[in-house]
Amino acid sequence: TGKIELGELATLIIGIAALLLGRYIRRSVPFLKRIDVPDAVVGASIVAVLCLLAEVLSGIKITFGAELRDILLLVFFTTIGLSAKLAALRNGGRPLFILCAVTVLLLVLQNAAGIAVAMAWGAHPAYGLLAGSLSFVGGPGTALAWAREMSAAGLKNAELVGVGSATLAVIAGALVAGPVAGWIVTRHRLVGTPADEAQVPFAPPVAVGTPADRGGMEGLLGSTLVIALSVYLGEQINLVAGHAGLLLPGFLSAMLAGVLITNLADAFHRRLDFAPIEKGGEFALHVFLAIALMQVNLASVAAIIVPLAINIVVQIALTIGVAYFVLFRLLGRDYDAAVASGGFLGFGIASMPVAMATMDEIGRRYGPSPKAFLLITLAGSFFVDLANALVAKAFFALPLLAVAPHAG
Repeated sequence: TGKIELGELATLIIGIAALLLGRYIRRSVPFLKRIDVPDAVVGASIVAVLCLLAEVLSGIKITFGAELRDILLLVFFTTIGLSAKLAALRNGGRPLFILCAVTVLLLVLQNAAGIAVAMAWGAHPAYGLLAGSLSFVGGPGTALAWAREMSAAGLKNAELVGVGSATLAVIAGALVAGPVAGWIVTRHRLVGTPADEAQVPFAPPVAVGTPADRGGMEGLLGSTLVIALSVYLGEQINLVAGHAGLLLPGFLSAMLAGVLITNLADAFHRRLDFAPIEKGGEFALHVFLAIALMQVNLASVAAIIVPLAINIVVQIALTIGVAYFVLFRLLGRDYDAAVASGGFLGFGIASMPVAMATMDEIGRRYGPSPKAFLLITLAGSFFVDLANALVAKAFFALPLLAVAPHAG
């Protein structure tokens, strides 16, 4: 029996290689491409399998570095915060307010359902949060981020639950969202607006940064500075909150710092070059996922597949119910409402890419819906993640979810 400990640079190299491998495999396998499973999930799963085989066949345990992974997580959530412009929310008007309110309702219900399933299975109720909105609305990145916090607090196998639940959610959401949205359209005999007559009901967020700077070295350096400043400010927020007795996850503080900086920049009419910020966040998320998933013990995930499968059936039924009986009706029961409900199902079960792909498919089949695209983009681009973090933090404050050391 031996052990191989890989440093941060080796971990980064393997993580990026896993991403490239995952992207190649997804392009080669139509099913994986259609359900939009992240490249990191595919590539890192292969690395995890190889590590498992190395341990089983030769007794060699491979471990990866963690410091770079933690920094990438902060960078990703910082970029989410930097996209949270209050002016964009105001532009959305009443339909966006309705969508955001129903999203919060879904977050609460998903967490309540996850907790109920966990308790019925005889597990600690905190697992229910990982199998609730953190995996379904949040996706693999959010689930792993919170799983690390819960694991540090003493909840055993938290990362396994988060990975397993989020992976199943991505697959299920991609398979469910489109057919349900199409069913709503056909059931109510709705018709989309012809493309040449479609009108945008409100303006999308304005791209920030001057054309001369966008993509240039000056813009890249400025964006890097803004991200680093946000991460640093998030650390200071954490220190102040800690002295006040409020414990915040580091990634949540970084996201709140990003929200503060971007809206202060708007208040003083200073434009941020968001193109490199968005690319940086995308890179940070994918590499973080790859590094985190490479360390997962797949045998342990298989051992909890039954409760995860039960949970996903409950969560899918719940999300479809909220989309159809609440959101679709509140938005007016018209074609735009149906397409928006499809997007809601996409990010409510799987991810924003699934939401956009679902609406694109419905638009090609029945007609375009600019209003639905803008609603989902505005809500899903930043409100969802911020609301999810705040709702999760509120749930963790409940005595029922207190995690004792080595709970499980």
